Amino acid sequence: MDATQIDRVRRFNRTVTERVGVLHDRYLGLDRPVGEARLLWEIGEQGRDVRLLRERLGLDSGYVSRLLRSLEAAGLVTVEPQPRDKRVRTARLTEAGRAERAVLGRRSDALAASLLAPLNSAQRARLVGAMAEVDRLLTAATVTLDVLDPGHPDAEHCLRAYFTELADRFESGFDPARSLLPDAGELRAPHGLFLVARLHGEPVGCAGLKLPPGAPAEIKRMWVAPHTRGLGLGRRFLAELEDRAARQGRDVLRLDTNRALDAAIGLYHSCGFAEVPAFNDEPYAHHWFEKRIAATSADRT
Repeated sequence: MDATQIDRVRRFNRTVTERVGVLHDRYLGLDRPVGEARLLWEIGEQGRDVRLLRERLGLDSGYVSRLLRSLEAAGLVTVEPQPRDKRVRTARLTEAGRAERAVLGRRSDALAASLLAPLNSAQRARLVGAMAEVDRLLTAATVTLDVLDPGHPDAEHCLRAYFTELADRFESGFDPARSLLPDAGELRAPHGLFLVARLHGEPVGCAGLKLPPGAPAEIKRMWVAPHTRGLGLGRRFLAELEDRAARQGRDVLRLDTNRALDAAIGLYHSCGFAEVPAFNDEPYAHHWFEKRIAATSADRT
């Protein structure tokens, strides 16, 4: 990691925390620190499960519990277990909480305006554009990739969404029963693996890797949720699966795709895959790709 880049990130962090006022105990002039204010905002008008709040903000359960107790003591929120599952707790705003959240929104708007006011129109456009780019890149860095069993609820969620999208985009629709879908066992060790991407705890993408004995590794069922496209997840999936295939001693990586998936086809070309003759009888495939990779020693982890 470049030391100059690290220094610039730290300088950026110092500038932002000072300018937006998070160093003060009374954030935006309210009688609470930024942590409580942010939690109040995230609960929102509809309420939110405490587990989802933790995942959304990346906070440990003990700290979130302390913040919620403080907000409860102030009469701003209630926290109650769900009737059907006492383990699941939901935080909701009281009338006083909704009123303070509205004040928080107005003062946040005023703070944003104060950041832009000293700048001319060209500078404002540059700052807002730079902020959008920083937001996009930081969001991309927040996404995690985990190996899950194909039967895990998050994996099944991704596959259902993937099949639904294919049915909408393919000229002839999509019937999983006609496709050469890998058996779940083919995407479990030692025969393969299944990756799921999560953003703030929400499953937003998946990709499988088949590792058949005596045959090239094969990427299957790669999908990225529409609202997270543009974060580089497709490219990240490909790089991760290539690395894992190489660590299994494979020197060839294959995949197939449908002509309707033009963005995916462009991605494969840009990542070094070359079109080859058909290597399977997938009825929904129009393009077959292959990439030579540098095999390494077998993965011992």
